[in-house]
Amino acid sequence: MLLSLGTAMDENTEVVTGPVGESNARAITNTRTSYRNVLQSQLGILRGYLAALAAIALVTLCAFRLHLNLSTSGSLYFLIVVLVSMIWGFGEATFTSLIAVNCLNYFFVPPLLTWRVSDPQNWVALATFEITALAVSRLSTRARGQARAEARHRVQVEKLYELSRRILLLDRRQAIGSQIVSLIQEIFRTESVALFDGTLARLDATGSWANDLGQLARNAYLQDSALEDADANTWSHVLRLGSKPIGAITLRGPELDRLTIVSIASLAAIALERARSLDNESHAEAARQTEQLRTAVLDALAHAFKTPLTVIRAASSGLLEAGRLSIDDAEIAALVDEQAEHLNRLTSELLQMARIDAAAVKLRRERVCVLTVVEDVLGRFSEQLRGRRVSVPDSATNLEVYGDREILTTALEQLIDNAAKYSTPGSPISVTAEENLGEMIIAVHNEGPPIRPDDRERIFERFYRAGESRHRAPGTGLGLSIAKKAVEAHGGRTWVVSEERTGTRFFFAVPRGIRRQFDALAR
Repeated sequence: MLLSLGTAMDENTEVVTGPVGESNARAITNTRTSYRNVLQSQLGILRGYLAALAAIALVTLCAFRLHLNLSTSGSLYFLIVVLVSMIWGFGEATFTSLIAVNCLNYFFVPPLLTWRVSDPQNWVALATFEITALAVSRLSTRARGQARAEARHRVQVEKLYELSRRILLLDRRQAIGSQIVSLIQEIFRTESVALFDGTLARLDATGSWANDLGQLARNAYLQDSALEDADANTWSHVLRLGSKPIGAITLRGPELDRLTIVSIASLAAIALERARSLDNESHAEAARQTEQLRTAVLDALAHAFKTPLTVIRAASSGLLEAGRLSIDDAEIAALVDEQAEHLNRLTSELLQMARIDAAAVKLRRERVCVLTVVEDVLGRFSEQLRGRRVSVPDSATNLEVYGDREILTTALEQLIDNAAKYSTPGSPISVTAEENLGEMIIAVHNEGPPIRPDDRERIFERFYRAGESRHRAPGTGLGLSIAKKAVEAHGGRTWVVSEERTGTRFFFAVPRGIRRQFDALAR
């Protein structure tokens, strides 16, 4: 399964590699460089042993010619051992101490120029010298190693800071991944870097081993695990946001410890997510501006349509009331009057939407009795609801909400109108209201065909109409979006529950807010 997934991703992955291609000549050059580095390292170690041996020989010659005693010669040897441990390391210092203790025994411990030790105190002195030399060498080497580690750590921290600073300055107009790998290679002096973005299925790589590292990065992401090859100085680490993997990064180069690699991976993950967040923010701002422009255009068109529609309706109604038209002319006039009424409703809804969408809208909050609003709306829709049983529970009598009466009425009107249009003819409609956790929840229930799950997510969008509803009743696709905007203006929310057996129930909930608001007014 993993192989098939990797094959599928290979077919759809966008790969961007650095300018240096991989070839046989490049591989041979890299091999020669590795051998040269190993040889230089071995020569450096041998140089330390030879220098220690030469120093011991020089001190031995001078001390023996000057007839120095055991204590003075031992001090000189001890100084050489400490210097060797500070310059080269513990191995060279151990070798130096063993040569030094044998020289002390042979040249300065009676009987001279023999390996025998006649006095037990000299055995103690030689053993003390060796133990002290080894202990001091070990401590010196450890301190030297810690100093080097701290220096490397300080350098790595400085590089990480530089990487984080320059990540903030990335050019958003260019691909983020390619900029990140270039920065990492430049700052950390790595041979190659590969970055796989799992969200975009995009691979960015640079350096002489770009192709191999790109495959390793992809594998690390697919397996969701870190991959490491210390012999080849290659490390792969998964990029995560929280516990979610979003990609992987692979690096090849010396002087990279695990902590540094984890930090680089974290910075790369943050950079990718930051770039996506900025893109989403830009798209959201563009969508908001587009929505504002569309609202302004709809508002202007609605106002422009109002005057000619009023004239058309007046003319058609006058012709019908005059009664001097033939049957055919009267049918045409009735059709004109009907369509003019439909356009008038549409422009009214557009004006309502524009008003609610306006950024400067201010709610005129007051104490609103829920039952009064429900009865007013049902009264306005008495013609549409004729022949239906409409129920309102008595529990709504004492419920109140602190909000804009007109806008709340608009929201409820749209739900009642929607229920009347799309429910089964003659079926009952019920309106319920209840207080729950500081919210006033009002629901309108009707019986009819259920709303498909796919449509439930979009039914509150402007101009959206479900496939089945388009043929059941005329509409503009604005009603539910107006209800949603009206409720959101109060800081509330809307949703729908629709099942085959129980019917469809539209809900909107707004913060009740009466006690808090009136307590503030009382103070």
